[in-house]
Amino acid sequence: MHYTEAREHTHGRLHELFSDPYEAFDNDTQERLLHLRIMLYMFVARPMERELLTLRVIHGWENGGCEPADLACTEYPVGNLEAFDHAVTDFTDAHRAPARRPFPQALESALAAARARGQAFDEDIEQHPVRWPAFEGGLTLYTLFKMYHRLVYGEDDFYRSSQCHTAEGLREIHEFHLEEGEFAFLIPRGKTFIQEESVLILHQSQLEPMRQLLKDNLPLFRHI
Repeated sequence: MHYTEAREHTHGRLHELFSDPYEAFDNDTQERLLHLRIMLYMFVARPMERELLTLRVIHGWENGGCEPADLACTEYPVGNLEAFDHAVTDFTDAHRAPARRPFPQALESALAAARARGQAFDEDIEQHPVRWPAFEGGLTLYTLFKMYHRLVYGEDDFYRSSQCHTAEGLREIHEFHLEEGEFAFLIPRGKTFIQEESVLILHQSQLEPMRQLLKDNLPLFRHI
């Protein structure tokens, strides 16, 4: 049953807007900039207006490392450009850095629940993400882990669409690897998009590129 928790290369929100989202952000695609701005309006500007956008900064992996226990994240509510600027400043200021929530917390909880149901695992399963789909909730964690890894270490595809069941409900994953920056969104599906929180995810190295991308484009939407 848990193998339906997540799916990759699925149809999502951008398939409703573009005939081929996987080509829409290619550097050689006509109207690429228009596609980029439509995406930013949909995934950033609209949730910001509703105060339903959270910035998740991932960090902890350095010098090629990818141990699950070393990955952490820091989150900020971002209701406007000024809030995003504040988040960048706050994160980079070591004296005012907020509490950092480690990614493995969800993994530990899922493993504990599986063991309580009688499943047995090797003691080092936490270090082997490819084996996580063996327990309930593990496929979602593995899907997110791979997404985080691509955001840190790069990806050949300009765009990738997936979906997974999270603690907050079913979410679409929209992942971008562009000249302007590398980032992803976790967004609610369907009509819940206008009621529930969206999450903008990026590695700490992408804070400045994303700030510039938003600064260049969000003011265009003020009168829409």
